[in-house]
Amino acid sequence: MSTAIQTHAIAAPLGIDLYARFALAGAISCSFTHVIFTPVDVVKTRIQLDPYTYNKGMVASFRQVVRSEGVGALMTGAGPTLAGYFVQGGLKFGGYEFWKKTLINYVGPENAVNNRTSIYLIASGIAEFFADVALCPLEATRIRLVSQPTFATGLVSGFNRILREEGAIRGLYSGFGPIVFKQVPYSMSKFVVFEHVSEAIINAIGAKENLSAGAVTTVNLAAGLIAGMASAVVSHPADTLLSKVNKTSGTGSIMFRLADQARELGVRGLFLGLGPRVAMVGTLASLQFAIYGDIKKALGATGGFEIKKA
Repeated sequence: MSTAIQTHAIAAPLGIDLYARFALAGAISCSFTHVIFTPVDVVKTRIQLDPYTYNKGMVASFRQVVRSEGVGALMTGAGPTLAGYFVQGGLKFGGYEFWKKTLINYVGPENAVNNRTSIYLIASGIAEFFADVALCPLEATRIRLVSQPTFATGLVSGFNRILREEGAIRGLYSGFGPIVFKQVPYSMSKFVVFEHVSEAIINAIGAKENLSAGAVTTVNLAAGLIAGMASAVVSHPADTLLSKVNKTSGTGSIMFRLADQARELGVRGLFLGLGPRVAMVGTLASLQFAIYGDIKKALGATGGFEIKKA
């Protein structure tokens, strides 16, 4: 079977302009999808942090939150979510496109095709690591607001209070270890599954260049759904630990705190809230890839590389 690397390049944009458009498309897709799923994430976080109170499933937990705190509680942490995932989405998607192209150039076209899974994994892992550096303080603020509704009135006050009382490392970056352990495997599995599933679907229905815009969006939705569900399972234990370690301030090293929480929770506890998260992340990733693809096209950001067997 012959192999090929397809480059969808037009006269412009190129270079920084091109990757800025990739980043903007990723920022919009990630921030939008995470904000609209804020109510689900609030309930999922409550189930993880207080399973004794929220122990009757997702729907019942929604009702408990609304009954005890009002409908507005379901949007707790929306500010940090919007800001955090705008930055994270830009760095993740823009970085993925950049590192994928860099690796293709480094190993050469033929080797890139034969080792495309490794390229997807490495590119997404590097991009996600740098995205997590930006996301972590805002995610710490979001979790504190969700777990302690009276802690602060919003993003700025919550961020400043954590920084003032606990400092940057012990407070805002206390969850950096688990967020990396969660997000890096999450993104690596999400991108590699998306790339392979979308390639398989397109091979089954025809060449991508012959597909309508609606068909391409449908492929992105389907591949994104499968990728999101797979990555949710892979990253869920670290997601639970991230919620736990950010719930309150703690003492000792971050690794000690993580190990202590893992021992306390056990295997079953580490997978609390998995069902809601699989549903949420599967839908979220599906929408992300579809929106990302459509915004890229609208911005003229079609100069990325696709590796596939021809």
